Amino acid sequence: MPHTKPIDTIHDLFAHSKNEPDIQSDSDSNVNTESSANFQDNVYEQLAQLDYISVDELTASNVDVSAELDTRTPVSLVDFFEGLAQLATMGVVEVTDIVEAIHREIVLRPLGRFNDRNQSKWQRGLVGRIYGTVRHASRLIGDNVASGVRLYDTLLNKKNAQPLPEKLKRLVNVLNGVMGDHLVTHENPLAIPMVLYDRYGYLQEGTLSGRVIVLCHGLCMSHLSWDPFQNDGLGERILVRQQDVTVLYLDYNTGQRISSNGRDFSKVLQHLVNHHPDITQIDLIGHSMGGLVARSALFSGKVQGFNWVQRVGILITLGSPHQGASLERIGYYVQDRIAKLPFAGALAKLGDLRSAGIIDLRHGSIRDEDWLCLEGRNVLPQEFRHPARLPLHVKAYLVAATLVEGHYNNKATSLLGDGLVTIESALGEHTGEHALLVPEERKAIFYGLSHYDLLYSDRVHKQVIAWLFDEERSMRHTYIESYPHELGVMI
Repeated sequence: MPHTKPIDTIHDLFAHSKNEPDIQSDSDSNVNTESSANFQDNVYEQLAQLDYISVDELTASNVDVSAELDTRTPVSLVDFFEGLAQLATMGVVEVTDIVEAIHREIVLRPLGRFNDRNQSKWQRGLVGRIYGTVRHASRLIGDNVASGVRLYDTLLNKKNAQPLPEKLKRLVNVLNGVMGDHLVTHENPLAIPMVLYDRYGYLQEGTLSGRVIVLCHGLCMSHLSWDPFQNDGLGERILVRQQDVTVLYLDYNTGQRISSNGRDFSKVLQHLVNHHPDITQIDLIGHSMGGLVARSALFSGKVQGFNWVQRVGILITLGSPHQGASLERIGYYVQDRIAKLPFAGALAKLGDLRSAGIIDLRHGSIRDEDWLCLEGRNVLPQEFRHPARLPLHVKAYLVAATLVEGHYNNKATSLLGDGLVTIESALGEHTGEHALLVPEERKAIFYGLSHYDLLYSDRVHKQVIAWLFDEERSMRHTYIESYPHELGVMI
């Protein structure tokens, strides 16, 4: 009998073979079923390995990463004031560069001298020297103020650095999201190191064993965004459901490259299992960019040869732009058009002030190869980015949201999504090699929620807990749909 549905990919072939009517004997059927399953597993395993064959050298799984990670400390109050002084200097310098570029273009372009030769002469001229003096004076003042703050703290001989108040901590994380890579490049004390916090808001130091669940926040957010001290926070609700698990909160600089954060996160988790060998399972929950960082860590961990990857059981992403975020694409389009306008091209440099982490969200880039070969702060076009498949042993669950409260199955609803991420992107759906191939029954769409509502929604929390502890055992063949003002999750 001819196939009713064309077989476009190897996955369709496998799906068809499982549904093919059995016309052989029972004994032959059992053998064929077993060999078919082995065949599928082997082929999928080989496909998964294709992403890693370009790696020249794998890091040993027992590598010691303690030297770097043990010295990390959160941003203190003194760091905050010193960093602000440097940040003010950096802002003046950046604005001066933009103003000078506009001035230079207005003067040279009407004369037909807007070229590299005359621009180099500009720097040696009177006007160019004036701008250079402004930059030099700004750096000098900023460095002196920052040094004064640090010297004052040293003279007081404080043994313990005063931690940041919660409001300032949130502000620092926003600054890191907007310009975090610039902070790292300029060695600004405001740059946040990647660390793990416990449920009480302290750095993770106690002995761990059993199951560990790590929550990863999104862009411009912090570990405090999960409301770790509130009874209705996701972490606390998980502990109410299962008291013998450990919930940790990741805090990191969201302005850095997603692949850099993923590589660093992989080291943090390897450090964790090296010092706590009794950890039996690691589950990762990521909101927005946090889901991409978790995926990048899984990919990087396998490349690095780290054994923590084998302990990962579940990955849950909440509104993560696996196929990119529309808002960043629009921003890049506007910046590109401005750059081509006469006398306004220098204004496009304002777009370069946004962080590399935001730029990576354009297409959901989570591998170094998506940007290493490029000049400047950019990423490869979507059709050239590199795939990063999920490890086969990890159970992945994907959550999408849409602002629409009712079920409208049309393109506009999907594109609207949660206001920042489309439904298709959050569910990892793609027609090519970037599809995450997560089974439909492990996906959920929540209607009437925004991107940030996913962090606090009672409906989302219940679904996450159900997935974590396998409370839904009914067989499904389609994704979950959850609507407002209902008592349970609708299938």
